[in-house]
Amino acid sequence: MTDVRVFISREPDREERVVTTGTTAAELFAGDRSIVAARVSGALKDLAYRVQDGDEVEPVALTSEDGLAILRHSTAHVMAQAVQEIFPEAKLGIGPPIKDGFYYDFDVEKPFHPDDLRAIEKKMQEIIKRGQRFSRRAVSDEDAREELAAEPYKLELIGLKGSAAEAADGASAEVGAGQLTIYDNVDAKTGDLCWKDLCRGPHLPTTRNIPAFKLMRSAAAYWRGSEKNKQLQRIYGTAWPSKDELKAYLDFLAEAEKRDHRKLGAELDLFSIPEEIGSGLAVFHPKGGVMRRAMEDYSRTRHEEAGYEFVYTPHATKGTLFELSGHLDWYADGMYPPMKLDGEVDYYLKPMNCPMHNLIFRGRGRSYRELPLRLFEFGTVYRYEKSGVVHGLTRARGFTQDDAHIYCTKEQMPQELDSLLTFVLDLLRDYGLNDFYLELSTRDPEKSIGTDEVWEEATETLRQAAQKQNLELVLDPGGAAFYGPKISVQARDAIGRTWQMSTIQVDFNLPERFELEYQGSDGTRQRPVMIHRALFGSIERFFAVLLEHYAGAMPPWLAPVTAVGIPITDEHVPYLQEVAAELRKQGVRVEVDTSDDRMQKKIRNAQKQKVPFMLLAGAEDIAAGAVSFRYRSGEQKNGVPVQEAVAEIVKAVRDRVQV
Repeated sequence: MTDVRVFISREPDREERVVTTGTTAAELFAGDRSIVAARVSGALKDLAYRVQDGDEVEPVALTSEDGLAILRHSTAHVMAQAVQEIFPEAKLGIGPPIKDGFYYDFDVEKPFHPDDLRAIEKKMQEIIKRGQRFSRRAVSDEDAREELAAEPYKLELIGLKGSAAEAADGASAEVGAGQLTIYDNVDAKTGDLCWKDLCRGPHLPTTRNIPAFKLMRSAAAYWRGSEKNKQLQRIYGTAWPSKDELKAYLDFLAEAEKRDHRKLGAELDLFSIPEEIGSGLAVFHPKGGVMRRAMEDYSRTRHEEAGYEFVYTPHATKGTLFELSGHLDWYADGMYPPMKLDGEVDYYLKPMNCPMHNLIFRGRGRSYRELPLRLFEFGTVYRYEKSGVVHGLTRARGFTQDDAHIYCTKEQMPQELDSLLTFVLDLLRDYGLNDFYLELSTRDPEKSIGTDEVWEEATETLRQAAQKQNLELVLDPGGAAFYGPKISVQARDAIGRTWQMSTIQVDFNLPERFELEYQGSDGTRQRPVMIHRALFGSIERFFAVLLEHYAGAMPPWLAPVTAVGIPITDEHVPYLQEVAAELRKQGVRVEVDTSDDRMQKKIRNAQKQKVPFMLLAGAEDIAAGAVSFRYRSGEQKNGVPVQEAVAEIVKAVRDRVQV
């Protein structure tokens, strides 16, 4: 046998090792059970891979990002094997890993029932205990077609191998772009073939390397995501390196479910999405309207203080406007179809406000003395999201953007971006979000307009503004809009989920397309720089984020009802109405519960509605000119003078505190 030389990388060390020909990656890391795969010269490999001379080999731990993906993809294979053992007629779709889990699509006679999932889960446990080996073998396209003749969806994937369509819909996990491979699940004791699947891999060494998993739910899903294709049944699951981590994840999901804004929206009577209006189109009820108005009013005040000017634009426009802006070239799939009006002229519901703001800027001559010009609008827009991605208020078809467009000189741009990002972060903090990182989205050469020089300058200026905030900066290569790079503020909520909030985009291109100009100090006509900025993203989505962040227990300044008066008997109602009148004079939203319910029921009702403060009054309180002051937490102070109670509530609202 000859020797081969390999280099083993374990950050920060790099070790050179000489081994015999045929040595596997598993043998390189023998004794370390945490290693489940290897990255060889940049490519992920099974531990059964035989190292070659000069290979750079890096161990992949189960707990790493790559290790988790391999664990979840391997668990998806075990699930598919279990499904076909229980339902032999099931045909296989695809089964990729996804964030925190995996799924697999199946063509079956009828949808899966929860009892089916329990049976599949039990069968998976049996397969895992058998310790089947995942064994990779390369096959030709012809041999793969012959072996998988009974799997029509796999045959389709073989025909798509390496195509753009394959890469776009997740099928790359199955076939990739190179030689096809099949993974055999082999009995560890007998060596018999138990099951096989077309897959690029890599996989875990054996099914025993799956420590903890759970099947979550099933749902209908169109084959390869197209509504033109057959509807399959998709089973979702999750897998983790330990039972403790699985439990923590399930606990997290349970908490997230309690905080679901759709559930809270119904319980607190804030909003609904009536079937008669349509998916993704919400209506706000009175209490939701109060909360939304409070959000908007504070934002308006802060924008006025920062020198923004308010504008209003219509909901629909001729299609020629979006031809000029380029949106019909790049964004038509996300727009509602046109309406034929005025002698077959195409009119569109607007998907964004920026083209109309450009027309406002262009409406008269502009001077450098007016710049920076900051235009702001709560502008309602309409985007045709596919039904499968619409989700309550967070992914809607009609929503209101808090949209600003800033027009400035190139010299003003760095300072404007710096102050703009500071303004955005400070305002988000005022609403109670404090944990941020920033994401810089750069140019996609295939889906963008403008010169390289313009993009490089805009991107670098954004990068410098972001770095001044002393926050983590993450790159998003190719994620920019077609007209310019952007910074997005990513905010973590109370349970650690990340939400994209504000976006700031530098645009040298739309001013060119709209021929926007201003007169410079030297009398020449010059082109402004345009900065797009949505602070909340949309009012509806931000409403949902805050609702989930606070689990419906909104801070006093945002709560639909800040305080409720609870009389012990009807005789005490007039006294509390006087207290309520004093609070209303100072801008506090207050109610007095005059229902026929007993006092304890009224307290429970206020707690269910998550009202921050309750003011209770009986004969002794009235005689002392006081109230019993009860907090949402259940804490109560008795005999609090009315003026002290009023002052505490007013201060809590003014200071935007959480109680």
